[in-house]
Amino acid sequence: MENSAQLRPSHFRGDRSQPLIEATIGAAFDEAVARYDQRIALVVRHQQVRWSYRDLGKQVDSFAAGLQRLGLRPGDRIGIWAPNCMEWTVTQYAAAKLGLILVNLNPAYRITEIKYALTKVGCRALVFADQFKGSNYLEMLRSLAPEIGKSAPGELHAAGLPELRLLICTGSERREGVFQFRDITDAGSLAIQNGFGDWPDELKSSDPINIQFTSGTTGAPKAATLSHRGLLNNAWFTGEICGTSQDDAICVPLPLFHIFGMLTGNLLAMLRGAKIVHPGDAFDAENVLSAVEEEQCTSLYGVPTMFVAELASLASCRRELSSLRTGIIA
Repeated sequence: MENSAQLRPSHFRGDRSQPLIEATIGAAFDEAVARYDQRIALVVRHQQVRWSYRDLGKQVDSFAAGLQRLGLRPGDRIGIWAPNCMEWTVTQYAAAKLGLILVNLNPAYRITEIKYALTKVGCRALVFADQFKGSNYLEMLRSLAPEIGKSAPGELHAAGLPELRLLICTGSERREGVFQFRDITDAGSLAIQNGFGDWPDELKSSDPINIQFTSGTTGAPKAATLSHRGLLNNAWFTGEICGTSQDDAICVPLPLFHIFGMLTGNLLAMLRGAKIVHPGDAFDAENVLSAVEEEQCTSLYGVPTMFVAELASLASCRRELSSLRTGIIA
């Protein structure tokens, strides 16, 4: 038998000079709200949203309280099927505070893809946009679950989507069998005013909190399950590399359903007290450059094709972009 002194560990550990974050996303978010208070947290230009950390905290707590009153409990899956919007960010943090597992769904999913994703992980609730780029999400869902509209909101029982109970639409039009996002927020806000305090106290940093679907290029997409601990530490140490602080403003034209947008964008900014800027519900080079100029962004994210399009736009329309000091390309 080989001498044990010659054995080497199979698990590699990197630099341990900085301790890892051992908090939940909800706890980290509450700490950021308390610490950064009136600093601007979220700008969503196409929705005219400009919220401080305190504003965002109130929206998150209200939506979370509303979801809790509808019966959602730690471990339940809540899907988010929407382009970039303020509701996406609110849902992200509200789910984390309740210990719900957020399931990121590509806004470009077609009917077979959304059915696969929802049933694969057993989503109990789904937050979805009214429509985007020609896709009417409720019509697509009805093709899978014709039972929608035949029962009260929150009481869906559909053979095609057996685990799904709650449908929550971000749009302004009322639909049979569907909650409106703002109604849940309003109900939660009222509950908080009346003394709501039913926040889960058993959540751990190692708990699963997010499901990301892989591209599925060699087969059906895989549901990768991520923890509070993994997400927060990835975000924190990326911020270390970029030197991100509360004085930064990060422009993120990337889709939030992707880990690049929700983690390297939203979570990183929150941990550092920075401002996050979402220039539109979909990528548009001129909108991005306008956002960088007007919001004095110090960091810009994107993929190569985005930067190419932005450079082409600059050739025809000059802008003052001297505030930029860094960014991330993938």
